[in-house]
Amino acid sequence: MLNDKQLHRYADVLLWGLKTARSGKIKKNDVIAIRYDLPAIKLVEILHKKLIEIGVHPVHRLLQTPVMEKNFYSLSSKKQRVFIPPGEEELYKNLNGTIAVLGPESLTHLSNIDSNKIAQSLKARKALREILDQREEQGLFSWTLGMYPTAELASHAGMSVKDYSDQIVQACFLNRTDPIAQWESVYRKAQTLKKWLNRMNVLKYHIESDNVDLEITPGEKRRWIGISGHNIPSFELFVSPDWRGTRGKYYADQPSYRSGNFVNGIRIEFKNGKAVNATAEKGEDFLKKQLSMDAGACKLGEFSLTDKTFSKINLFMANTLFDENYGGKFGNCHIALGASYSDTYNGKSSELTKEVKKNLGFNDSALHWDIVNTEKKRVTAHLASGKKNVIYENGRFTY
Repeated sequence: MLNDKQLHRYADVLLWGLKTARSGKIKKNDVIAIRYDLPAIKLVEILHKKLIEIGVHPVHRLLQTPVMEKNFYSLSSKKQRVFIPPGEEELYKNLNGTIAVLGPESLTHLSNIDSNKIAQSLKARKALREILDQREEQGLFSWTLGMYPTAELASHAGMSVKDYSDQIVQACFLNRTDPIAQWESVYRKAQTLKKWLNRMNVLKYHIESDNVDLEITPGEKRRWIGISGHNIPSFELFVSPDWRGTRGKYYADQPSYRSGNFVNGIRIEFKNGKAVNATAEKGEDFLKKQLSMDAGACKLGEFSLTDKTFSKINLFMANTLFDENYGGKFGNCHIALGASYSDTYNGKSSELTKEVKKNLGFNDSALHWDIVNTEKKRVTAHLASGKKNVIYENGRFTY
């Protein structure tokens, strides 16, 4: 597990992430929520103290235990599943930040729950997420996310708790005397890469590996973003493409745990921007239900690349936060099924109305599911000039 020194460093890194992700400044009397699982309480107590010391108002919310969550979806009526507690909307309209510290005690407790019931709750809370999206666009809100090691995570990843903890320590630079300085270094390097990517006038990206042959259209007014303080760790650079230009085949060789379900060996074929065929070696029925959650669930919301020189993660972690940032031998790419990120819009956020988003091909969905490919691959940018530029190969950007 993490020792006291590592916990304090982790708390500092999470606060760095929250501050860095905010386009405006965190001010005294801001309202900052901490959402957490019970095993992470030691880290949360340190975070809580640090938030008080900087003069903000911490609001802590313990997430449901596995027993509570299973009881909720097993026994609730639809009215209960879509219920939004009084005051929740008011809180969201006044939040200036959220730090989530996840330390799951179970990954599979919802495996026998009808996924449509979970989807009902997700769709009911979509309006609350949209409030935070809007506040973030206005520079009034930021968020970050961290993971606390648990026996459950380690077991599903095939590691001891110590080895799992060591992966977190390395990935978050908690073994450094000054982890913030290391994050600042990665942040600066990422800024250079994003400028390079965003200078290109790209018509489409072609992703090729042994099992992937996929074309993605970035679309108009898009920019690459990432390594911005959101998520600790985060080494990915990504764009939310115009979903209408997606065509070809994608394969996720990395397993995924979602809503209590284990899914492995996902293969998806896209035509005219939509998933027209989807199979999985395990969890295929769940995969198909997720793709039918709403009209946008079968479309693309994100395309991401991770440079292996940034990421120290080299093992499967049974958690998307780490797995989507896998470095390993060949880095990774991942796509997200479902919702796009509006902050990849290259223009004034005030211009980005729902109608503009629709016209530009930003996808809208209650789903956002990252599925990861770690194979050796090449990504080629097809430029408006007619030239081709390989931007990523053998796990590294070619800049």
